[in-house]
Amino acid sequence: MRQKILDLLSGKKVDSPPAFSGLIHVTAEGLQSEGLVFHEVHKDARKMAKAATSTFKLSGLPSASLPLDMYVEAEALGAEINFREDMEFEFPLVRKAAFKSVREITPETLEPAKIMKQGRIKLVCEAIKLLKEDVGNDVVISGIIPGPYTLLLLVVEAGRMFIEMKKEPAAVTEALEHLVSLLAQVGVDYRDAGADFVTIHDMGGSPAFIGPAKYEQFVLPAEKLLIEMLPKPRVLSICGNVTSSLSLLARTGADAVSIDQTVDLAAARLALKNTLLFGNLDPAQTLYQGDEAKVAEATVSAKKAGVDAVWPGCDLIVQTPIQNIQSMKKA
Repeated sequence: MRQKILDLLSGKKVDSPPAFSGLIHVTAEGLQSEGLVFHEVHKDARKMAKAATSTFKLSGLPSASLPLDMYVEAEALGAEINFREDMEFEFPLVRKAAFKSVREITPETLEPAKIMKQGRIKLVCEAIKLLKEDVGNDVVISGIIPGPYTLLLLVVEAGRMFIEMKKEPAAVTEALEHLVSLLAQVGVDYRDAGADFVTIHDMGGSPAFIGPAKYEQFVLPAEKLLIEMLPKPRVLSICGNVTSSLSLLARTGADAVSIDQTVDLAAARLALKNTLLFGNLDPAQTLYQGDEAKVAEATVSAKKAGVDAVWPGCDLIVQTPIQNIQSMKKA
């Protein structure tokens, strides 16, 4: 199955759509099977790698993704991260932004030689190497990076940033270009460490959230530039109902686009004729709250609609039952 997915990602025809994920897909059952505490895995390479392999080892789903949170680059840039030590299965959050204004994001503040040594970027690379050594012959490994706009949302005070988008759009565009350079370097490092492909998880940069006009003005040029700078294959994951903006996604240059459960699959297949289409099982209503039969039905439906691979529509809820993941894989 690993080779089949690699063939698919390289543009070759495969006999049927595989089920896997390039987004975060760890589970409580997997963590517990490895004796891991979720908030601890983000700061320890070996624990991070074990957590990432746990879903495959319990369900057979032939994929693993790292890192297991979306804040690695934000932390390296100076954002304060809350790792939710008081919560059992909650993802980290940004406690405090790194910058008050987009104008503070300059080549000097984003000097790659300095930034790449800060925070957990090297830790994630080490975890990917360990992951590769453990299950690299059996699974495909995704190195996840946020989209440029999503990263901007994480490192700049949101209120000020939205004002600057209206009053100083050129400064916002320039800041996004600087972030692209950093993200491209992180993506290359993840590939060098052993990742088979890079997933750009642009949760905040969706046209469903900021509108098609602002997406085309700010996000699309930055995504295109980032994709150009990354080695193939490159998957772009976009959240929200982007049915009316699919033509914009087709212009990003991504090798594959992952969409969520709110998107009309038939329209997506029509718009993304020359792009691999991944999706779009509902991670909440179907994979978390549904039963095996409901998951199997949704998987078959996605395949009939023309997806090239069955993916969860977004990161898994950590409490997702392993049997539902197994059902997605088997259907």
